[in-house]
Order: sequence, then structure tokens, then C-alpha cells
Amino acid sequence: MTFGGIVISLTSKNSFILLLSLGISSFGDFIYLVAINILILQMTGSAAAVAGLWIIGPAAALLTKFWSGSLVDRMNKRKIMIGTDIARALLVASIPFCESVFLIYFLLFMLSISKAFFEPASIAYITGIIPQQDWKQFNSFRSLLSSSAFLIGPAISGIMFIFATVNASIWLNAATFLVSALLLTLLPDIEAKTENVKLSWGILKDDWRAVFTFSKLNAYIALVYFLAQFFMIAAMGMDAQEVVFTQQVLNLSEAEYGFLISITGIGSILGASVVSAASRKLSIPFLMSTGFLLVSFGYLLYAFSFSFWSVAAGFIILGFFNPFWGTGFLTFYQNNVPLSIMGRFTSIYGIFQSILQIFFILLIGFTGELFPLRLSIIIASSVMLAIAVIQIILMNKPSKKVLYSEQAETMDS
Repeated sequence: MTFGGIVISLTSKNSFILLLSLGISSFGDFIYLVAINILILQMTGSAAAVAGLWIIGPAAALLTKFWSGSLVDRMNKRKIMIGTDIARALLVASIPFCESVFLIYFLLFMLSISKAFFEPASIAYITGIIPQQDWKQFNSFRSLLSSSAFLIGPAISGIMFIFATVNASIWLNAATFLVSALLLTLLPDIEAKTENVKLSWGILKDDWRAVFTFSKLNAYIALVYFLAQFFMIAAMGMDAQEVVFTQQVLNLSEAEYGFLISITGIGSILGASVVSAASRKLSIPFLMSTGFLLVSFGYLLYAFSFSFWSVAAGFIILGFFNPFWGTGFLTFYQNNVPLSIMGRFTSIYGIFQSILQIFFILLIGFTGELFPLRLSIIIASSVMLAIAVIQIILMNKPSKKVLYSEQAETMDS
């Protein structure tokens, strides 16, 4: 079986169906991402109203993730994924009928809550249904699909704006969630049985204790995970100011900015293709160290840019190497976090990620009002470089080499 000229050697049809389901929903997400920004801007004419979209997700996560992982670990993960896909389809399909921007915000808030369940459930389901020897390759193919969606999704949305409407683009996204759910029904469950869940404060306290106990006993794993999340958060903070920086600081046109996004997507597809084609030969430490270092270098080049071409070079570099660290890190996570607590671990650490994400978005935006925005971007990209260096040092500790072995059994407790 081939995809874009790359031979797919995943060992079962379940792998392909799951990859197809996740890929279709990713394409829908990027179609929706463009459409909802344009819809809010059309309704309000306010850049602040559009910026508010960046806060809704992490705000919903703060109210959900402290308990959602407890449910995910005890419930049928395939059914959670199917249910949240259907819920997201219905929520997205309702958006064009809203006459109030606050009602749209509410629907987006509910969408974020659904995603807070889908993400930990999908990671655990992938880990459980895909054979360990295929984790890295599966993650690389998923990264390839996400990269393709990043480029093609907005293009589809743009074409629909020309020949149809923003609403049609949003409904197309709703349809992708339904197709994704339908494909998931073709897959088997990974749990022999699930618990009859009745959450209580006592259960939540025990679950938090289990995650913190694991983190204390495996401080190295927890530190690598946290630093990787911090790396991503710093990138998101800069991305939130990307339009302002390119247009107001670098004086690029909207057309030039659109082209930058396109070449970033092309770079990401090329990088993901390389990782997918050579996933069997590229080690986890190589993928992580190369990705962390060169993505941070790409952001630094972007921060110090004074012309379109220097920005373009930075965007191509960060786009190309982003799949490297993403694939390596996710495989490291699957190798070293027990499947039995994976939902809770992902969700509880996701709370801290959401807090830091809101903080960074507001901090970069706020300091951009007090200081030159370029200075804020330079500081944020320098933080990413510092994290990359720390991660490389951690990964090169001889005593931790076994944690990056792809033959090691996933721990359980």
C-alpha cells in the first residue's frame, strides 16, 4: 500500500482505518479553522473577537481535564472517540445558525470540552491497538496527514469561500467528524471490559495521587514530557501574534502572509514524508534532538527576520523539522507512560499546559503593547532554544538510554 509514493507497511487493516479516521478529522479541523475566524470577523469586525478564539480552548481544558482523564482510563476508549466525534459534528453543524457571537463562543467551548476527552482517549487507543513495533511509523504517518491537512484544509476552505459560503465550509467540517466516527465503528475495542464509572472527589484525589506518584518515581520521564509541552506552548504563544508580527512589524501583505503559511505547510509535508519513509531507521533520540533544535532555530530566524525571504527560510525550517520532534516525542511517551494511567497523565499535565498556554498568549500580546513585538518574539524563541538544548542534554545521558529503546515494554502499574 502506498501513500504519496511512500510504502505503508503497517501490519493490519486496523492501523490503516484508524489512520484514515484521524486524518479525515484533521482535514476537517483545518477547514474549520479558517472558516470560523472569517465568520467571527464578518459578524463582529473585531480583531479582539477573533483573538478570543485562542483562549476558549485552554479555558475549557482548565475546567475539564482535571477529571476527564479519570473517565477516559475507566471507559471504553473507542466509544469515547465515536461519541465525541458525533458531538463535535452536531456542535459544528449548529454554528451557522447562531446569530450571536457569544452563542458561537459557547459552542466552541463545548467543542473544546469534547476535544479534552477525544485527545487522551485517542492516544491511549492508538497505544493499545497498534503493535509497539509500529508506534513510531504510525505516528509518522499521522504527522504526514496532519501536515497535509495544514496545507490542503485551508486551501479547500478558500475554494469553498469562492464557490460557496463560509457556512458550507463549516458544514463540510461537521461531515468529516461523522465520517471519522463511522470509520471508528469498524475498529475493535481494546478493553475486555470497562468500569461502571461514578466519579467522586475521593476517586479524583486517588487518580491525581497516582499520576504524581508515577511522576515522582519517574522524574526523568515527567521532566522530558513537561519540557516538550513547554516547547509547544512557547510556539503557540508566538503563533498567536504571527499575523500582527508579519504585517505590522515586517510590513508584509496579506498575500505574502498567505504564501508563508503555504510554504510552511509544504515544508511540514516534506519533513513528515522523510520521517515516514525512514521511520524504521531514524532513532527516537535523533528525531527528538534534531526536531527540537532546528524548530527552535527556525523560530529564531523568524524572530530576527527583516525581509520576506528570511521569514520564509525560518518557516520552511520549522515546518520541515516539526514532524521530527513530534513523532519522536509521542513514541517516547508511548514507550514510557503506562497505558493504564495514560488518560489521566495526559489530562492532568494538560491542565498545566493550558494554564501556561493562556499565560504565554496573554504575555506575548501584553508585552507587545509595552515593548517592541519583535523583542517579545525574540525572547520566546530564545526560550524554545534553551529548552531544546536542555532536552538534548537529557537525552544524551547514558543511564537513560534504555528509555529510548523501541524494544522496551511499555510500563504498567
